[in-house]
Amino acid sequence: MTTTADGLGRASDWDPTAPETFDSSHEVYAELRRRCPVPWSDAFGGFWAATRYSDVVRVARDSETFSTAVQNVVPHVPRAQRRPPLHFDPPEHGIYRAPMDRVLRRGVVRRLEPAFAEAARELLGPLLARGGGDYSRDFALPYAAQCFALFLGLPVGQVLEIRRIGVAYSFAIQEMDRAGVMAASEELYAIARAIVEDRRADPRDPDEDLVTSLLRASGDPERPIPHDMVVATVRQTIVAGIGAPHAVLGSAAVHLSRDPGLQDRLRADPGLLPATVEELLRLYAPYRVFARTATRDVELGGRTVRAGEAIAMIFPSANRDEAVFDDADRLDLERRPNRHLAFGRGAHRCPGAAMARLEMTAALGELLAGTTRVEPDGEVEMFNWLEFGPRSAPLRLVPRR
Repeated sequence: MTTTADGLGRASDWDPTAPETFDSSHEVYAELRRRCPVPWSDAFGGFWAATRYSDVVRVARDSETFSTAVQNVVPHVPRAQRRPPLHFDPPEHGIYRAPMDRVLRRGVVRRLEPAFAEAARELLGPLLARGGGDYSRDFALPYAAQCFALFLGLPVGQVLEIRRIGVAYSFAIQEMDRAGVMAASEELYAIARAIVEDRRADPRDPDEDLVTSLLRASGDPERPIPHDMVVATVRQTIVAGIGAPHAVLGSAAVHLSRDPGLQDRLRADPGLLPATVEELLRLYAPYRVFARTATRDVELGGRTVRAGEAIAMIFPSANRDEAVFDDADRLDLERRPNRHLAFGRGAHRCPGAAMARLEMTAALGELLAGTTRVEPDGEVEMFNWLEFGPRSAPLRLVPRR
């Protein structure tokens, strides 16, 4: 605990910028849940953090008290305009979610499942041939890009470029480098504009294509989406749609590498994979910086959050809250119910949840089918504060003969 006080005399209760290992943050969060479940930190301009399940759910569901319109991530990101749907509270938020939900329903995205599995097999081939590699860099990154390219109908090379800019963007945010943030964001906007103009010239099925669905909604006579908001929605989606799967897949593979018994059980009974995916999502939720801004002074977890102050929802902590999940640090295939918060809760629950589950199931299924053993092969390097998961995950793969 640090003792530097802010202008109101509050001392920082924790340091979110401290270096992390694969396991260290879970120890920190467990200690915070016991000692100080809504800690204050003066990092990143100052913010509160909700670490307990009940507090995270309360913040996520109460849009009147905890708004997403002012500051929706920590640190605060300078922006020229708001980007839907993340930057809008209900009911306005629903205007942008409707065309997204239309193409991201499980019944729609499941058509991509065979293509996801094929992409996983192709990308795993070189790792299996050489007996391993960096799973996060050599598989999870290109695989997340390939899946998103298949969903959005884009060239894989363009999606990899989006991810490169997105990583630079996230590091600029953490470093509070305003010029870097604005430069990267404008690059992403330029890509989004090009994607939208391409679809305007060559529309596709609005029941399957996100951009075409948004463009059709822009012509709705009752609640039209302005053209610049179509571009902003695409700009928002192309970053989130790659980053989260990249991060959580690395975490999932590291967990499997450290549990040979679980590997053997899943190889013997692949039908257990969906339950495994849910537990891996619970244990390694890929985001912890989504935030809300208090619209009034409010009590949360015994602390007074003042109007205008930011509250980050620490999903990886809430998902291991002992008050909700028995033996919370253990992967339990019989966990029922499993109301984890990896996809958030409330109006802003992640619209891509069904696609993320399909991506994970296909990737891990191919990893297990193509190997007899997956083992750790070096130190795991974590991403920065904005994404929760390995940036580098060296694994040894013993291929199935």
